[in-house]
Amino acid sequence: MKHFVVASLLTIFGLVLFILIDTETIFPQDKMTIDEEQQGLENQITIMFSHVVAENTPKGLAAQKFAELVYEKTNGRVKVEVYPNGILYSDNEEIKALKRGDIQMIAPSYTNMTELVPEWKVLDLPFLFRDYEHAKAVFTGKTGKELLQFLDNENMKGLAFWSNGFKQMTSSAHPLLEPDDFQDLTFRVMSGDVLKKQFQLLGAKPVTASFTDVYSSLEKRQFDGQENTISNIYSKGLYKFQPYLTLSNHGYLGYSVIINKKFWSRIPSDIQQQINEAMLETTYWNMDESKKMNESQLEELKKQTDVSIYELPDEAKERWMDKFNPLYQEIEKQVTNDTINNISKKQ
Repeated sequence: MKHFVVASLLTIFGLVLFILIDTETIFPQDKMTIDEEQQGLENQITIMFSHVVAENTPKGLAAQKFAELVYEKTNGRVKVEVYPNGILYSDNEEIKALKRGDIQMIAPSYTNMTELVPEWKVLDLPFLFRDYEHAKAVFTGKTGKELLQFLDNENMKGLAFWSNGFKQMTSSAHPLLEPDDFQDLTFRVMSGDVLKKQFQLLGAKPVTASFTDVYSSLEKRQFDGQENTISNIYSKGLYKFQPYLTLSNHGYLGYSVIINKKFWSRIPSDIQQQINEAMLETTYWNMDESKKMNESQLEELKKQTDVSIYELPDEAKERWMDKFNPLYQEIEKQVTNDTINNISKKQ
């Protein structure tokens, strides 16, 4: 019996030793095939990026370009998942979702952020920006960086400002050229005291509504007018219910690209740098692309036989500004003069 047990143990030991040696011989480690697609997946960082506009708008295209650049610059270590059209959250919900950490990145209009960042109210002043180059210089310069820093106390980190372009006026009632043309019209506006007071000064009745509800609201004739960029008016088909379009360039629709601060702090510094590089490249691309898109889609709108397009004359613009003077005086008391002066000087 003893001999049998000893023999059995020696046999088992020999088999194990043979398998180990043979496996190493048959499958040497330096020749084994490596699935490169799977390398580092255990360390991959996923950023859920939620926004509320269509994919074919300046913000929608910028979000997709950013996702591509991040994946490229980080060699796949970071994946940005873009959720457009309010699929996950409306513009009234996305800020809270970001702060909770349910999503990691959003790009709300800075108008929708003014309750959290009152200093941003200045950006909603009518006729603040003269042209695209002026806005680009401000948002990518020193003043833009200073404005983004106001988010630091809200568990948020501002990465950049993006552009959708200048806003225009539309109406289902009649052309909007003189201040009196707004009298008693119901206007859809984004949340923000400056925008509400702007329309009140023109004699209109502003009503706040989410962007995701604008199309259905106009279809139901709930509003007589609204303000928006050409790209939003065209891509969302708002002109179908608002055939009178005034090219006023009275306001600028911009977005603040924001990431959850706690989430950002856990990202390795080298990856942060690569994400920032992707964001900077995307931002400059977006600034140029938004201008091109608004210009090209305006040409498409001009082909619509049931849309009447008017340009705001300079003398009418002066009468609009007379109405807006009290609003300027009010905001100047709430923000530092340096902010307004720096914007005027393109800093």
